[in-house]
Amino acid sequence: MSNILDKIIADKRKEVALKKSVVPVSQLESAALFSRKTISLAHNLRESHTGIIAEHKRRSPSKDVINQKLSVTDIARGYEKAGVSGMSILTDRKYFGGSLEDLLLVRTVANIPLLRKEFIIDEYQLFEAKAHGADVILLIAAVLSRKEIESLSQCAKSLGLDVLLEIHNEEELHKSVMPSLDMLGVNNRNLKTFEVSIDTSKQLAAIIPDEFVKVSESGISNTEAIRDLQQYGYRGFLIGENFMKTENPGESAKEFIQKLKK
Repeated sequence: MSNILDKIIADKRKEVALKKSVVPVSQLESAALFSRKTISLAHNLRESHTGIIAEHKRRSPSKDVINQKLSVTDIARGYEKAGVSGMSILTDRKYFGGSLEDLLLVRTVANIPLLRKEFIIDEYQLFEAKAHGADVILLIAAVLSRKEIESLSQCAKSLGLDVLLEIHNEEELHKSVMPSLDMLGVNNRNLKTFEVSIDTSKQLAAIIPDEFVKVSESGISNTEAIRDLQQYGYRGFLIGENFMKTENPGESAKEFIQKLKK
C-alpha cells in the first residue's frame, strides 16, 4: 500500500470519529432522502451497451487541480443527458476537493444511480451516503480486511445500496469475493507507482466470477480501450479525468458515448 493511501485512511479515521460525535446515526436516518428507493447501478450496467460511469472529480493527489470551475449540478445534468449509466461523486474534501454536499446537490437534479466515491472504513459512512442520496458505495479491498468488507457490504445491502468493490490484484480479489457484492471494479492504477495499465483489467477478468458485474476503472481515455475490455466481459467503465479535464464534461461524455455506440 502506498504511503498516500495510509495517510488518507489515517485522516479518514479522524474525520469519521469527529462526524460521529456531531451528527448521530439517528439524525442521518431521519433525513428526507434516507427512505427513497435507490436505483441499481449494477442493473443499469447489465442493460447498457456502453456502461459509462462518469465521475465528478475536482482534483486528486496525483494530478492536483483537474477542474475547479464548473458547478457539480451542471456537470451532472450534462452527464445524464449524455446517457451515462451512473455518476461517481468524490466526497473526500482534503485530497479530492469533494463533499457530501456535492452528492446532495446532484441528487436534486439527476435521476441516475449515484456512487459515493469515498474511502469507506466505517458503517457510519454508509448511513451518510444513504442520507445524502447515494445509490451505490465503493469499498476498497486494499484498505479493508475480509471481515470489514463483509460487514460493510452486508450493512450497505440492508440499506438498499449497491456495492462496488475495488481491487488491484489477484490477492485482493481472492480475499474479497462474497455474495454481498454487486460489482467488482478493477483499478488499473498501481497504488504504489500511480502508473496506469488496462492490462490489469484484462489479467483479472478471467478470475472474476460471472455473477458480479465487471467494472474497469482508471486510465480509460478512448473508445477502443472500452471495446477491447468488453471482449473480456466488462460492462462498466469508470471515466473521470478524461471528461473532467475538458471545458464541458457533459458534452465530452455525450460525444464519447455516441462514438462508442457506432
